[in-house]
Amino acid sequence: MAHSQDNEKLKMHSPDLTQDNIAKIRELFPGCVTEAKDDNGKLRLAVDFDQLRQELSGSIVEGPQERYRLDWPGKRGALLAANAPIAKTLRPCKEESVNFDATKNLFIEGDNLEALKLLQETYLGKIKMIYIDPPYNTGNDFVYNDKFVESSDVYLEASNQTDEFGNRLVANMASNGRFHSDWLSMMYSRLVLSKRLLTPDGAVLISIDDNEASSLIKIGKEVFGEENFVAQLAVQLNPRGRHLDRFIANTHESVLVFVRDGLNSKCIGGLEKEGRMADEYNRSDENGAFRLLGLRNRNQAFNPTTRPNLYYPLYVCEKNGKVSLSEDEEFTVEVWPDTPDGVKTCWTWGKEKVLKENNSLLAEESKGEWRVFRKDYLNKDGSVAKTMAKSLWTDKEITNDYGRSAVKELFGNPVMDFPKSPALLKKLIKIGSEDGDIVLDFFAGSSSTAHALLELNAAEGLNRRFIMIQLPEATADGSTARSEGYTTIAELSKERIRRAGNKLLEGKCHPDWGRDVGFRVLKVATSNMKDVYYDVSEAQQSDLIDKVENVKEDRSSEDLLFQVLIDWGVDLTLPICMESQNGHTVFYVDENALVACFDPNVNESLIETLAQCQPIRAVFRELSFSSDSQKINVTQLFKQYSPHTEVKVI
Repeated sequence: MAHSQDNEKLKMHSPDLTQDNIAKIRELFPGCVTEAKDDNGKLRLAVDFDQLRQELSGSIVEGPQERYRLDWPGKRGALLAANAPIAKTLRPCKEESVNFDATKNLFIEGDNLEALKLLQETYLGKIKMIYIDPPYNTGNDFVYNDKFVESSDVYLEASNQTDEFGNRLVANMASNGRFHSDWLSMMYSRLVLSKRLLTPDGAVLISIDDNEASSLIKIGKEVFGEENFVAQLAVQLNPRGRHLDRFIANTHESVLVFVRDGLNSKCIGGLEKEGRMADEYNRSDENGAFRLLGLRNRNQAFNPTTRPNLYYPLYVCEKNGKVSLSEDEEFTVEVWPDTPDGVKTCWTWGKEKVLKENNSLLAEESKGEWRVFRKDYLNKDGSVAKTMAKSLWTDKEITNDYGRSAVKELFGNPVMDFPKSPALLKKLIKIGSEDGDIVLDFFAGSSSTAHALLELNAAEGLNRRFIMIQLPEATADGSTARSEGYTTIAELSKERIRRAGNKLLEGKCHPDWGRDVGFRVLKVATSNMKDVYYDVSEAQQSDLIDKVENVKEDRSSEDLLFQVLIDWGVDLTLPICMESQNGHTVFYVDENALVACFDPNVNESLIETLAQCQPIRAVFRELSFSSDSQKINVTQLFKQYSPHTEVKVI
């Protein structure tokens, strides 16, 4: 890879999704994208919307047309808020983490809209399952007060100032004229961002009550596609019913299920058979418990006319019930796939499969008639047989009472009012993810999702990973959590994961489990870079010193490293090794995925040493080089020893 003489600078802010979307439109409709000057006189790609509307219409477009959609005041602003870049970062917090150096799990503390933006580069298309339990719009809840303005550039500038532009919750009372609109805007922007993170077979599951369920379904269909809405699960959380409800005592809430691609069969999995379904497997042989399923196809649409290759005789041995395709002295009983009243149907297996899996066939006689069955085993390929999840969930373990009990068991007191039961989350995680997958919850609350995932991993010997995102929202005055010393929900959430992990390590667990109960704590913060880094053109003569020292004084080298990882889209859980070389501090991320040195006045000997390691990426500070000629030497050294290394500076 060729390198410019001055080394390319990292942008150090989240991606501008508007420009990404315009680029995608340009690929499909190049005539609909042009260049235009923004308010600052800079040329940017822009969409000719009149031409685009015409491209997407089968008739002449002469103005707005009626169409089916959900609209509300602030919807366009919510989309702008989702797409606009922010100059924020994630600062590592080792002292609040568990097994920081080795864990593959993340806990991000901060505003979830900002956190989702910061994850866009690194986790684009990598999240298998997203579960959220957002604040319900009941008239007593808080919603995120997202700031947005008329241009991405102004948004970027504002977001680089202070936290007062974000991380705020406002009460959304029913008397508010924007009662529904504020809630919908809050959800819409976050779902737009979350879609980009999903794997091709990813799924999003959302707990919600009746107040906004219908609107949330419409939003979800718009974001993920009409064909990718899978189900509205009815989950019984309060069998006794809520006595404060009007007219009807509600016993359930909904879990809405959306997928990235409704044609992908791997989006949603099944659940292991248990209880009465497992009791059906009441026979056994050397391969384990099994049940008998008729080999004859009961659907009469499949018959000798429509499936002639599946209509043929089988021959049964009367002594042991074994089955053959040919008749001889042992196999004497001829059996056709016909109904008892003589209607011709067909077998579910062709002749080749009968030959290949003959040991799975068994014939039995009943009332003078022989029937052919296949053995369906409970345990297949080392795992329990699964069944499709049903739309109604009434298991007693998934109720809110079990959620409170799970928290009380860890803390000694019910420090959360309405936590979801880990049993409910386990079922959702089972149908939405598999071994090694990443599960994201950006309304983490007390981290019921992380708790359930760790328990599931320990029981099944699997190694799913989690990313929890939670705002440092203050616990309520007079609450049990506050009296126990937890000033924010984020503090409580982290402590729950710690306690749940310790409990699992002390108990019995699956031998194949990786025993990762740790998590890296990263906190959303303003950029590590001073304002001059983002807009040098506005710097005054008195700012010349800042141009040399463009990093904020209170930020560490590890802070800089994580902002570089975010900017470059490198996995935020990769192992990091810090070494002292040639009198300088050097970071090695996953050995040679990235090497970084942020010290001033880096000598040529160190550069040569780093280049000989042949890292995939290398990053330095502008202060690392004493002159432009030294920058050129760096480029030449990497070209000589590691021409494929991508070198950048901050």
